[in-house]
Amino acid sequence: MKAVLMTAPGSPEVLQLREVPKPSILSNTEVLVRLIAAGVNPIDTKLRQRGTFYPEQMPAILGCDGAGIVEAVGAGVQKFRPGDAVYFCNGGLGGSYGNYAEYTVVDERFAAHKPDSLSFAQAAAAPLVLITAWEALYERGRLAPGDKVLIHGGAGGVGHVAIQLAKLKGASVATTVSSEDKARFVKQLGADYVIFYKQTDFVQAALDWTNGEGVDLAFDTVGGETLHKTFPSVRIYGDIVTILEPNANTVWKVARNRNLRIGLELMLTPMLLGLTEAQQHHGEILTECAQLFDQGKLNVCVHHQFPLEEAVKAHTLLEAGAITGKIVLLISNE
Repeated sequence: MKAVLMTAPGSPEVLQLREVPKPSILSNTEVLVRLIAAGVNPIDTKLRQRGTFYPEQMPAILGCDGAGIVEAVGAGVQKFRPGDAVYFCNGGLGGSYGNYAEYTVVDERFAAHKPDSLSFAQAAAAPLVLITAWEALYERGRLAPGDKVLIHGGAGGVGHVAIQLAKLKGASVATTVSSEDKARFVKQLGADYVIFYKQTDFVQAALDWTNGEGVDLAFDTVGGETLHKTFPSVRIYGDIVTILEPNANTVWKVARNRNLRIGLELMLTPMLLGLTEAQQHHGEILTECAQLFDQGKLNVCVHHQFPLEEAVKAHTLLEAGAITGKIVLLISNE
């Protein structure tokens, strides 16, 4: 099969289209998927830059997100049959096949039926950001109906899904953006209050929005200084969740004084540690979200699509920043 291989850590040019052996089903619960699209995520560019989690297993096929059609199933598979359309977040960290390829193998428990209302490109864009936002808001942040939430980077991959999930829970949403175009985009998603962080002090804006009390939950999808700068915008005994590793120089004093609960969200942990039940939970989240997509209650924005052989361009665009939504590689026709 054709696949894009990461030949060594480095610039986007280390991604090269090659012919490699097609993967085989090795367990009774696995399915072989003919991939039609693969999502491109920041974790892909980070691994490409610094090396994968399994440097002894180079070259590697990146790409955690995939969508395609089941071609064959293991003897014990019950959920899928050949011809079924599926989407999932699995592999791509260097230890097993990723999804920048024509085929992959995934355990049936970690996949879900593709939403009928989504194209394969849209479905491939969804899993990692969906699971991340779902766990961050609903599980780490304990978001409840009537809460007020501040979402940083609302026009980004995780952010634009988080706005929708927060609204579905019955929360009010404030979000930070950098441009008028992005402001229009997040308003279409349901954001109640848009903060232009380059011109406005987002902490003061959030306090004004909540009559000086602070938001119930802040969700940091940006990282760096944003985490500790957000602490004063969260109410006493409130929650803040980040998807980035806190900087070593993070100033925790305000968070401590306000008795904030700090949530850390890394949806890759179950895959990295081989936590089968947690990976199965991810599949269940995707199954529930598929219903929301098909009911018209949830959507995913694909900013740009590239053919598989142009993975270098996809990584270059993602690293340039400032995109709205997601980037996808198209592997074959639907």
